[in-house]
Amino acid sequence: MRTRDPRLAAVLALALPAALLAPACTSTGIAVREAFGYAKREQLVDRVQDARASQGEAKKQFESALAEFLAVTNAGANAKVADLESRYEKLKKEYERSEQRAGQVRDRITSVQAVADALFAEWRIELAQYKSESLRRASERQLDDTRAQYDKLLAAMKAAEAKMTPVLAAFHDQVLFLKHNLNARAIASLQDTTAQIQGDVVALVREMEASIAEADAFIAQMRADPAAPAPAQ
Repeated sequence: MRTRDPRLAAVLALALPAALLAPACTSTGIAVREAFGYAKREQLVDRVQDARASQGEAKKQFESALAEFLAVTNAGANAKVADLESRYEKLKKEYERSEQRAGQVRDRITSVQAVADALFAEWRIELAQYKSESLRRASERQLDDTRAQYDKLLAAMKAAEAKMTPVLAAFHDQVLFLKHNLNARAIASLQDTTAQIQGDVVALVREMEASIAEADAFIAQMRADPAAPAPAQ
């Protein structure tokens, strides 16, 4: 979590634990940050950056888990029990790390949505405050453009998130099966699922890369565009 002011960090440390018990905890955190000069626009860019980073980490983790799964299934009929046990433990840890990374990705996407919803709702309301029609139209066009880019980003993030579920389920099944069937014959039987899991991971990686690209485009647009004109007084 980024904080631009040491005072903000102190306030958040005191306010957020209590706020977490309330339904409005997320909006409370956004409002507190904004009160210390951390605008919603900046918060959104930072949270998209965090989501992009977590997807990049998850992508690497799923690829690592796949590599370990392939190492297990390619162990061969002459593999020693001790070697198989070692491989199983590694695969189990890779699955657990993948599950953790997936949880982080989901949390970061939720965080992005919370700030985006607050930003766009506020922006839309403030359009009615303009006295200048030309400024209002300019701000509305910018809002629509930013919202369209955000919608593309969110769709890409959600598509990547959805791809994680079948991959995690497949890895879980393999780990559970091997737990009670750690022998050459059982491992050989997993060969039938290898192609499917590889395909699922490749599809997941492709979706994550597309989502990361959309995040880069969104961040670039937010940084390139000037802030929305302030409401007329």
